[in-house]
Parts: sequence; structure tokens; C-alpha cells
Amino acid sequence: MHKLMIVSRQQAVYEALLAEQPIAGLTLTQQPKEATILLADPPKIAPLLDEFPALEWIQSTFAGIDALTQPSLRRDYTLSNIRGCFGQLISEYVLGLAIAYQRHFATYQTQQQARHWHPKPYNTLAGKTMVILGTGSIGSHLARSAKALGFRLVGVNRSGTANEPAFDTILPLAELNSALEQADLVVSTLPATANTNDILNATSLSHCRKALLFNVGRGNALCETGLLSALDRGAIAHAFLDVFKQEPLPQSHPFWQHPAITITPHIAAESFPHQVMAIFRDNAQRWLNHQPLRYTVDFQRGY
Repeated sequence: MHKLMIVSRQQAVYEALLAEQPIAGLTLTQQPKEATILLADPPKIAPLLDEFPALEWIQSTFAGIDALTQPSLRRDYTLSNIRGCFGQLISEYVLGLAIAYQRHFATYQTQQQARHWHPKPYNTLAGKTMVILGTGSIGSHLARSAKALGFRLVGVNRSGTANEPAFDTILPLAELNSALEQADLVVSTLPATANTNDILNATSLSHCRKALLFNVGRGNALCETGLLSALDRGAIAHAFLDVFKQEPLPQSHPFWQHPAITITPHIAAESFPHQVMAIFRDNAQRWLNHQPLRYTVDFQRGY
């Protein structure tokens, strides 16, 4: 019998879902020394890892697991994350903000408050080029959603190949600058790895031409001073940022007051407990039956 411990800000919700439909072969425990399996939020469990001597497997409740892949932390267990749940939410976030920007909705909200009637010219998004960094489940879902609106899609990943037909072109990360030269919109869905640190920097962003930038992956991918430089030069017209190197964003950070930056507090794609639990149930059955888990993480790659 495996002992499961839940370590999450939504612990009560997960425990209630588990009580409604128990998993044969698993029992809940509140004793770290007994737990062989953890269902956990990476930021909450990372500083506590050494309290679990019997640990065999962690099922992350998040897609992002960078809190658990730091070189200083133990890696003597299997780690799996959540995938396939976030593509729709990220697509809604990116396309919603892109449409709102293109159609001047914020301006009209201000005009309404002042009772002003001043139509502004705009263009369609159809025919625009969206460059998506990362062609996994999130990037591919976004590509399919954007294709329906008439975007041309350029994907960028490590290999320069992908199986998603919605992309018109796939380029390797080595050709990032070439991709950015084509971009009307740039969307980073990249995970946090050593290879993605500051990949969007003053040099790479200088290849953009009044592009909109969205960071919905991880904050490490964006060099913050490089973004400010790109905004000053006009290479980036506006940045929509949901993730940051330090969260919450410090009160003194220059992003807060920048007129060409829109900040959201890491809400582009939530982990909904019922979706997380569905993945965990499937993986738990696989674990108990000694079958390969879905969505296992390679510690070396960081995803």
C-alpha cells in the first residue's frame, strides 16, 4: 500500500476529490516520513524535499516544474507534471489581448468614461505572422487557435521539427533571430531551462519590428533590461507579461509604470483541480501497475 501526501494551496479541494473517488492501493497520510507519493505544487514542496525519506514519485499540480529541477535539489525520484490542460487557456489569453490591443478596446474604455466618441483606425489580425517559441502542447494548441483567425504560424524549438500541421514553418532556436524578423506577434511558451535563460534579450529582440510580445512560459526566458531597451527603440510595440523572474513582481520594478507593458499576475493558465486529479488518477493506476507514467520530466532537460 502506497502512502500519498498532498502539498498544495488547494489541498482541501484535492482531498475532497480523492474522498469522492478513492484510488485503490493509495492511502492518504499527513506524515512526511511515510509518504511514497506526493501530489504537490512545486514551489511549496521544493524546500521540503528532504523531509520525505521514502519518496518515490511526485505528481506536480503545475506544468512548470523549475522549482524542482534546481541543481541543488535531490533527484532520486520520478517527477511528472501536468500537460494538455493549458493550451486552451493560453490561447484565450494571447488572442484575447491581441484582439483587444488591435481594436483599441482600452482606449474606448477610457473614452467611454470621458463620454468621448473618437473612432480609431485598425487592421485585421488575419495575415499577421505569429512566432511561437516552444512547440509542445501549449504552443501547438495556440498555433491551431491562431490559424483559425488567419495567422501565419512560425514555430521555434530545439530541433527545428514538429508534428503540428498548423505551423507554416518550424525553425531551430539557432535561427531565432531569423524568426523574430518575421514576427508581428512573438509568444514565448518556453520552459525554464539553462538553454532558455534570457533568450529574449536586447540583441534578439532588436530583430523585431514593432512586434507585440507575450511571455506566458517562464520569466527566465526574458531579459528584463533587454525588453526595456527594445521598447525604447520601438522593436517591441507592447509587451504582455504574465510571468517574471521574481514573483510577485517587486513594487519598485520599472515594469509597473511602463505605458507599453501590460502585467498580469501569473494567471494566463490555472491548474484546475479536477483536471489535475484526472491526470493523477491515470498516472496512479500506471504507477501501481508498474507501467510508464504520462508526462514524466527529464531533470537534465528541465521539462
